[in-house]
Amino acid sequence: MLRRIGTVGLLVIAITACGGGGGSAQTAPTGGKAAPPAHTPPQSPPQAQVSPVARALSKMSVEEKVGQLFMPVLYGTAADTVSGENQARYAAQTPAKVVAKYHLGGVILFPHNVKGVGQVVGLTNGLQRSSRKIPLLIGTDQENGLVSRMSALMTDFPGAAEIGATKDLDLSRAVAKATGDELRALGVNLDFAPVADVNVNPRNPVIGRRAFGDDPKRVAKMVGAAVKGFGDAKIAATAKHFPGHGDTSVDSHTGLPVIKHTKAEWERIDAPPFRAAIEAGVDAVMSAHIVFPKLDPSGDPATLSKAILTGLLREKLGFKGVISTDALNMEGVRKKYDDGEIAVRAVLAGADLLLMPNDLPKAYRAVLAAVKSGRISKERLDQSVTRLLTLKQTRGVLTEAPVVSAQEAAGVLRSPEHRKLAARVPS
Repeated sequence: MLRRIGTVGLLVIAITACGGGGGSAQTAPTGGKAAPPAHTPPQSPPQAQVSPVARALSKMSVEEKVGQLFMPVLYGTAADTVSGENQARYAAQTPAKVVAKYHLGGVILFPHNVKGVGQVVGLTNGLQRSSRKIPLLIGTDQENGLVSRMSALMTDFPGAAEIGATKDLDLSRAVAKATGDELRALGVNLDFAPVADVNVNPRNPVIGRRAFGDDPKRVAKMVGAAVKGFGDAKIAATAKHFPGHGDTSVDSHTGLPVIKHTKAEWERIDAPPFRAAIEAGVDAVMSAHIVFPKLDPSGDPATLSKAILTGLLREKLGFKGVISTDALNMEGVRKKYDDGEIAVRAVLAGADLLLMPNDLPKAYRAVLAAVKSGRISKERLDQSVTRLLTLKQTRGVLTEAPVVSAQEAAGVLRSPEHRKLAARVPS
């Protein structure tokens, strides 16, 4: 797991200007007159160290920067093989060619990408090789419990509700670390977990037992511990679904939920877990496809709301990391706009990572056109790309992606230690 896939080398050596501030005192000659000062070439100011992130950004074209924003679904079990679904959606291109064509910043894995340990390792290694300049974020939804995309290969850890019921913060952190260790062994470096919603509505059809519970303070503590656990495993964590999906009776996969909490109720019920996640150093926060009239009266879902993503999450809560949309193929975000306009509006609202566009070619072209026309400023684009590159730098995948080994992965996945940890949680 320690070998590396070579990409662009971005190691930078700081160059500092030599010489001090003022010149040394001059010795007067025998005649008693002061000698004229020797000519000293003007000194350049010390050159600040150029960060790997800034260096990478400076070498990217507009097309490459736009590609960094996208994390689509790619179909099939090998990077260089065309599956039926991939053929239909991407004009008979292999996953590797899709990555290269659109300069993708990441991909997300689902059960249809998973057949065996060696196969997944081959897939993630192959996808990384296809990303010619900047390694990929390879993500998945491994919340454990109800939503466990890699469950065919990984330890069957209990879900958030079971862990929350124990009130054991060390357990929450340990399970997150073990989950992260197993994902990392497979070549996955970003988990769309933990769920930071407070499940206060018993009729909620989409969150339910995916949440740590219905008490904001307890959920906040559990979320903070889980974020730290993923960090222990060197895996990027994502708190979801902002500004809080816990009090809905509509599934945003199929409809557009409306949450009627007042601002005061949001502060008391929904905000604490996200604050805790940010304080714990969470890498990303995922938006929700929900309408929250007291936070933004526009009627647009939070994913497309500048008031919520920029005004609330960035400015009020002070979050500086990556803002990810929830899946852009969900009906909750596709009620008013087409697939291209959705992607553009998400960026304008403050999103950095455009997850699972329903039509990647259309969404990519729309964002690229918006940048070239000035609707999305180049400064705004650079902000998002910088955050994404910073996340990659933080998690060790900016300059080169680790090559994962099937043999080493087999020793981590479903290890006796991890099975023993899973058994500590009452089912």
